[in-house]
Amino acid sequence: MSFILQASDANAANQLGGKAGALAALAQKKLPIPGWFVVTPTAFDRSLADRGLADHSLIEAERSPLTPTEVRTALDNLHLSESVQAELRTALAALCPKGERVAVRSSAIDEDGAQHSFAGQLDSFLFVEPQDVAKRIVDVWRSGFSDRLLAYRQENQLDLPTAPAVLVQVMVDAQVSGVAFSANPVTGQRAIALVSAVYGLGTALVSGEVDADSYQVNRAGEIVSQQLVEKRSAHRYVPDRQEIASVEVDSVLVQQPVLTDEQVRAIANLARQVEAHFGRPQDIEWAIDPFGKLYLLQARPITALAQMPNPDGVLNIWDNSNIAESYGGVTTPLTFSFARRAYEEVYRQFCQIMGVPKGAIAQHDSTFHRMLGLVQGRIYYNLLSWYRVLSLLPGFTVNRRFMEQMMGVREELPAEILTELIGANWKARLQDGFRLMSSIAGLLRNYFTLPQQIRRFYQRLERALDLSHLPTSLAEMRPDELAAYYRSLEGQLLTRWDAPLVNDFFAMIFYGVLRKLTTQWCGDTEGTLQNDLVSGEGGMISAEPARRVRQLAAIATQDQTFVQLLCRGSLDQILPKIELIPVFQQQYQEYLQKFGDRCLEELKLESPTLYDDPLVLLRSVGQLAQSQTQSFPFQREFKELNATTSLRQQAEATVKQSLQGHPLRRLIFSWVLKNARERVRDRENLRFERTRLFGRTRQVFVELGKRFYGQDVLNSPRDIFYLELDEILSFIDGTATCTDLKGLVALRQAEFERYRQLPAPGDRFETHGIVYQNSFQPKARVKLADGDSLKGTGCCPGIVRAPVQVITNPRQATLRQGSILVAERTDPGWIMLFPAAAGLLVERGSLLSHSAIVAREMGIPAIVSIPQVTQWLKDGDWVEMDGSTGIVRRIAVEAIAQDYSQEITPSPNSSDSASPLVEVGNGQ
Repeated sequence: MSFILQASDANAANQLGGKAGALAALAQKKLPIPGWFVVTPTAFDRSLADRGLADHSLIEAERSPLTPTEVRTALDNLHLSESVQAELRTALAALCPKGERVAVRSSAIDEDGAQHSFAGQLDSFLFVEPQDVAKRIVDVWRSGFSDRLLAYRQENQLDLPTAPAVLVQVMVDAQVSGVAFSANPVTGQRAIALVSAVYGLGTALVSGEVDADSYQVNRAGEIVSQQLVEKRSAHRYVPDRQEIASVEVDSVLVQQPVLTDEQVRAIANLARQVEAHFGRPQDIEWAIDPFGKLYLLQARPITALAQMPNPDGVLNIWDNSNIAESYGGVTTPLTFSFARRAYEEVYRQFCQIMGVPKGAIAQHDSTFHRMLGLVQGRIYYNLLSWYRVLSLLPGFTVNRRFMEQMMGVREELPAEILTELIGANWKARLQDGFRLMSSIAGLLRNYFTLPQQIRRFYQRLERALDLSHLPTSLAEMRPDELAAYYRSLEGQLLTRWDAPLVNDFFAMIFYGVLRKLTTQWCGDTEGTLQNDLVSGEGGMISAEPARRVRQLAAIATQDQTFVQLLCRGSLDQILPKIELIPVFQQQYQEYLQKFGDRCLEELKLESPTLYDDPLVLLRSVGQLAQSQTQSFPFQREFKELNATTSLRQQAEATVKQSLQGHPLRRLIFSWVLKNARERVRDRENLRFERTRLFGRTRQVFVELGKRFYGQDVLNSPRDIFYLELDEILSFIDGTATCTDLKGLVALRQAEFERYRQLPAPGDRFETHGIVYQNSFQPKARVKLADGDSLKGTGCCPGIVRAPVQVITNPRQATLRQGSILVAERTDPGWIMLFPAAAGLLVERGSLLSHSAIVAREMGIPAIVSIPQVTQWLKDGDWVEMDGSTGIVRRIAVEAIAQDYSQEITPSPNSSDSASPLVEVGNGQ
């Protein structure tokens, strides 16, 4: 048996350990490495065996009587066995023919690995005389079982220790030495090598006793930065004392660079050669001997770099300001893959409709593909992709502001990115006048044909969703038939979503222009007059669910037993009772037929609809009916038409007075206002059609989940949501690269469950390079809100004093009548809670978000985009909110009692001490 391995024995890597294994791998590169050999762990086993001890590696109690402490006791008197010593003498004679001194270091199997470096955990010995090598080898073995190393292994959840291999290497009496990193471990820059150098031995640098000169070198070999320090001492070997000591540096050298520029470049190049060989960034130790020769002493991966982003990588800006309303929280792979494809196709199509040349669209192919991103299971806008798409259209400088208002984006783009987009945009247009003219022509054409486009879109939608022409129902279709039906939906609608896109664009333009005109021409300092002007338009389908809920509640109030059943009963108890009340049953069925897909998180395919679970609807009806039969002092009567009409009329009167004597302005303002009202109305109505399409898509994949489960492809029908769209379709048509769908689903479910347990990423953050190597948090942490007031964006005027109710899960929540609803975000499914709300405070959202539009239609004072309001307020807090200014002020109940002499009576079903005090429409 051989106890010693040479560099040529690289095939015995499991015996060489980390340090020696790396040197053996680099030997074939002919790099300047001092000669070496390795004493393997089998030498330790033999030495223990000669003393009659058990195998050291079997420390576990059930396999050996030796504990780590007992092993250390045995090591106190350990000597190399005779057979090992004989082989060692032969190896030393070959390595050190002139009696050269050597370094004796550990080379543990898991040392200097990609995950754990063990830096400083095991002992090393320098300038060892050949006759002392055997003793130092045993010392290295002892350090492998030290208390500090056992603690390190336990902290990093590593196995119990085994004896390390021991590296014996010719000692370089370094004049200059140091470390080098092939990538910058501080900044994460992969293109910058970092070189640190000191006089003498590297022990002075490792111990932190002296500072080092440091250099940064780019891939072109240019020294882009250097930092020189005073170097008054160095570590050197003192032969007379046979020890390493700190000695003074010659005064002439104290201020001088340790290295020449040529040496700096050579060291950086050496580090990069090692990186190239191993395929990952490396940390090397190097030394230059008295003759100026550079040596590589050891190499290991830079373990801290694995999860660091590269700041030189491509910048992406992620923001969920508006999309969180549609896709809040963790979203499944099927929903994301479907949404990403939809966004990619419809915005590519939008640019075609608006007259953007095909060549320009093709150049931005990857931009369209990256409109959305998925970060820890949550959907984000890739903002730079949105800006780049918008920059293809005329008027980018103005439209950018309008888009930011529509999406609720709060922060400016970095100046350099904005300059790049604006510069490239207008330079290209100046070079190609035809492109500009065709885009403007596209705008005009679409403006005049938009009503016709909307009519055609509705007709096409009805044809696509009509199931009467199909030979069988969805529930009876085979998987291949369901896939074919989905592709027909995609072809008829997803890639032809023209009218909603064009309408959205003009809604953004006209609403943005209206806001500018009300500010500049009408003196609207709060910037909310345009909200009042577009409210009360009527014909908006999003307000209809609330009206229907109130109608159902009015019917229910005729039977108090039924009301209590709606509030507290189970679905199995409620449904039979509904059949006994024909009027209620008819309106309930009509609601489900029309709005069954308009559920909480309705755009997430995995969300249960009202068809699946109508209990949330029935609870809302019951709670509203219950509140209508109870007495609330200062109770606000909900008068939707009067409230919104009053707001609108007051706003129109303000505009008329401001534009008096300016006939041209009045003409322009009227035209902009007319278009803004129509486009905002149609925007909300067309979004309901999107809900219907997503509902049908959900039905298709629910059925596919059932088929896959029935054929034992999945463990549960709902596992379908953990597959991506293309994975499902390719499994059916034979183009899949993975057919173990159960295994794939299990992997995804575990990963997405981890995402649910993790804190949510920031609302807006930047990434560089590989996206998933970033932290997903803002550069500056947001300070928690304090004080007695917050400011958001006013959406519907009205001053309300009332207790708040913070709702995080509307499926399991009941809004107390007359409370102010506080939420992080809302979607169309929340509207069933709106009739009971005295006001609305939402942390996310924009002026054109669903909650803002519906609140204006229903006359509910509302403020959106209020930073941290859900953390700032807790249930029962009293606030005064002003839907015009966007200011929310927290107030004490004592202040209410002082302001109003009337007695405040608690609500029978509420722990709050009072009901709301409301002034709607600035006192109207």
